[in-house]
Amino acid sequence: MRASNLTDNHDTNTPWWEPGVIYQIYPRSFQDSDGDGVGDLRGIERRLDHVAALGVDAIWLSPIFPSPMADFGYDVADYCGVDPLFGSLADFDRLLAAVHARGLKLLLDFVPNHSSTAHPWFVESRSSRDNPKRDWYIWRDPAPGGGPPNNWISDMGGPAWELDPHTGQYYLHAFLREQADLNWRNPEVRAAMTDVLRFWFDRGIDGFRIDVLWHMIKAEGLPDNPPNPDYRPELGEKLKVLQHHSANQPEVHEIAAAFRALADEYGDRLLVGEICLPLDTLMHYYGREAPGVHLPFNFQLLDTPWDAAALSAMIAAYEAALPAGGWPNWVMGSHDAPRIAARLGEAQARVAAVLLLTLRGTPTLYQGDEIGIGKVAIPPDRIRDPQDLRQPRMGLGRDRSRTPMPWDSSPFAGFSTVEPWLPLGDDWRTRNVAAQEQDAGSMLDLYRRLLALRRDHAALAVGDFAIVPSDADVLCYERRHAGRRLLIALNLADAPRRLLLPDDAGSPRLLLSTLDPRPIDGTLFGNEAMILELAAA
Repeated sequence: MRASNLTDNHDTNTPWWEPGVIYQIYPRSFQDSDGDGVGDLRGIERRLDHVAALGVDAIWLSPIFPSPMADFGYDVADYCGVDPLFGSLADFDRLLAAVHARGLKLLLDFVPNHSSTAHPWFVESRSSRDNPKRDWYIWRDPAPGGGPPNNWISDMGGPAWELDPHTGQYYLHAFLREQADLNWRNPEVRAAMTDVLRFWFDRGIDGFRIDVLWHMIKAEGLPDNPPNPDYRPELGEKLKVLQHHSANQPEVHEIAAAFRALADEYGDRLLVGEICLPLDTLMHYYGREAPGVHLPFNFQLLDTPWDAAALSAMIAAYEAALPAGGWPNWVMGSHDAPRIAARLGEAQARVAAVLLLTLRGTPTLYQGDEIGIGKVAIPPDRIRDPQDLRQPRMGLGRDRSRTPMPWDSSPFAGFSTVEPWLPLGDDWRTRNVAAQEQDAGSMLDLYRRLLALRRDHAALAVGDFAIVPSDADVLCYERRHAGRRLLIALNLADAPRRLLLPDDAGSPRLLLSTLDPRPIDGTLFGNEAMILELAAA
C-alpha cells in the first residue's frame, strides 16, 4: 500500500486527481506474461509494485478491448470485453482489485468517435441501406460525377471516405478505413455508448481518458473543409485542409456534458478528454453551459520550443485562460509523441521532469520516461505503426514511443521470453529499471524523489503558482500553500546561469537538485534544476 498524498494542511475535500499524478501504461509494451512478445494484463499486475513505488496516484491503460489491431486497439470491435491478446475480463477484474489494493486508481481509454469495421454494429450497418443500424454510422452517396462525398482527409492520410461496393455508398473514417466513424447525432448510438460507460463504471473503474473527443460530431450537411493556406508537404497530408466542419462542432459539448453527468453519478470519477485544439478552444471543453470533462488534455509542453521565454509565456497564457474552477493539467510524453529524452537529450530530460512535476495541475507521466528511454531505432522491416506505413519518410511514426519497457539485463530485458513485438533501445542492458534502482543518481531515482516531494509538500501539488524574474535561459516560479513557499529554478542552457532569489527568500533550503547536492551559491550549473524552500510567507 502506497502512502497517502500530502502531509501539510491539504484540503481532503479536493478531488483525488487535483493533487494526483497519472501514469500511462501502453499495455502491449509494459510486460508480457505469456511469452508471445506482447504485453498483457497479467504482466501489468506483475509490475504494479514498480508503479506504486514511483509515487503516482492513478494508472491510465491504453485500449484493451477486443480489436483486429489495425490501429493497435483504437479500432474497437467490442466495447465491453478484453482482447484475448491481453487476457480476459477475469484478468481485468483481478488487475483492478490489485490496483485498488495499492491505493491507486485505474482509468480506461474510451474510443467513442469510431469503432472497428469488424464491430457487429458496423457489420450490420454495411449489410444494406435499410438496415436498422445504417444510421449508426455516417454513410453518403458519391459526389456528383463520382468520388468521395466531400474533400475531408483522414488523419492517417488519404480521403476520409471509403466506398462500400455492396451498397454503393461511402462511409466516413477520420482515421484508418478500418475505423468507421459513429454517428453521434443518432440517439441510439448515444444510448448504446452510455451503456458502455455504465458497464465499466459498475465494474469499479475510476474514470476514462476519452479518445479524440473533439472529432465526435460533424457539421450538418458535411460541407467541404476549406483549404489550408499555410499548408506545406512536411506537415502531413491531413493538414491540406482545415478541419472546420469535420471536428470541434458546438454539439460536441452536449456529449461531453452528458458524459460528465454520468460520471458524477458514480462519485469521484475522472474524465480526461483528448483534445488537440488551440488554447481558447480547448478551454470550452471544461464546460460553459454545463460541466464538461474534468481535464481537457493540455499538450502544449510537447509543442512549445524548449526555451525559457517561450515556456514562460505559454505557461502564463494557459494559466490565464483557465475558466473559473478549471484545474490545469500537463502532458509531456505519450504513446503518440516522441520521447522526452529523444527530443531534449538526457540532461534536459531531467530538467523537464522537474518542470512537469512542479507546475500547477495534474501531470501525466508516460511509461519509460521515468528511466529516460530516448531514441529507439526502428528498422524498416520492424515498423508496425499504420500511420508510418501509410506516410513513410514523413517522420510521423509512433513506434518510437511504444517500444517495450526494459526491466532488467536478462534476455529481452525481462519484458518477455521471446523477441518483443517492437525492438528495444540499444542501451537496454544498462538503461533498465533494475539498474537504475541501484543508482542513486539515476533518472528513476529523480522521478521518485520528485513524486515524494509532491506528496510531502502541498505547495507543489495544489499550491498557488507565480512566475518570478530570472536570468536568461532560466525558468523560475514559486509555489505557495498555507504559508509554505517553494522556488523552482530550471536552467535550460548547457552553461551556468545566475540563480536570482527573491529579496524575502530568507535562508533557502535545497530540497532537490537534478545534479549532485551542493551549497546554494547564487548559480545554477548547466542543465540543472533546483527546488528550494524559502522563508515562510
